[in-house]
Amino acid sequence: MDPDQRRAQRTAQARSFGAAAAVYERARPGYPAEALDWVLPPGARRVLDLGAGTGKLTRLLVARGLEVVAVEPTPGMREEFARVLPDVEVLDGTGESVPLPDGSVDAVVMAQAWHWVDPDAAAPEVARVLRPGGWLGLLWNVRETSVDWVAQLDRTLPGPGEEQLGSLAPRVGPPFGPVERYDVRWNQPMTVEGLLELTLSRSWVITLDEERRREVLDDVRAQAEERLTGAGTLDMPYVTRCSRAKLP
Repeated sequence: MDPDQRRAQRTAQARSFGAAAAVYERARPGYPAEALDWVLPPGARRVLDLGAGTGKLTRLLVARGLEVVAVEPTPGMREEFARVLPDVEVLDGTGESVPLPDGSVDAVVMAQAWHWVDPDAAAPEVARVLRPGGWLGLLWNVRETSVDWVAQLDRTLPGPGEEQLGSLAPRVGPPFGPVERYDVRWNQPMTVEGLLELTLSRSWVITLDEERRREVLDDVRAQAEERLTGAGTLDMPYVTRCSRAKLP
């Protein structure tokens, strides 16, 4: 695949979520409090959730009493966001073009999203809307593939999610300082149907043809049913990979 084809594929994947916004909202997990504690600067009052999706992270920020504005580029995701969080402002924008004035927020957070941006353009744009000394916090929930059955599950899927590829050492760059890293490990009980919906919320599955998507779901179902507990659920182990970078 040549560079133009790769860029086209990434664009299609990045824009695919709107078609599966309701599934994304039902299936995707939230984020542990410990992760938010680490990526938010002490004393932050106004926070931008950039690439907010359906508001999975936004609602946790609001619950902390923060003033939150959300930015999301995909119309379908904004519609679902507005349904779930009608009292929170959500604007059309991207990491490279944020529709906020200079120095207007104490922190910018992005969950499951930085790997879609061009950091050379996004870093200075994020810095523009931050107040002096502000923080950029990045979070990714990824499956804990050091667990044998999860590693086996991953091998049946069409390829690693973009978040798997981009979350270990995200590149931010000037004018931010060095990127710091922190991991939070946790488990989420889920049903087989919940795992299937989680699979369907992934960009690389959304963009598959119908026959290949059905094959993937059949494989996931077969493996999940082998792991069911007496309660009819399975425990999905996650790592929330946290990164933060600070303005001077």
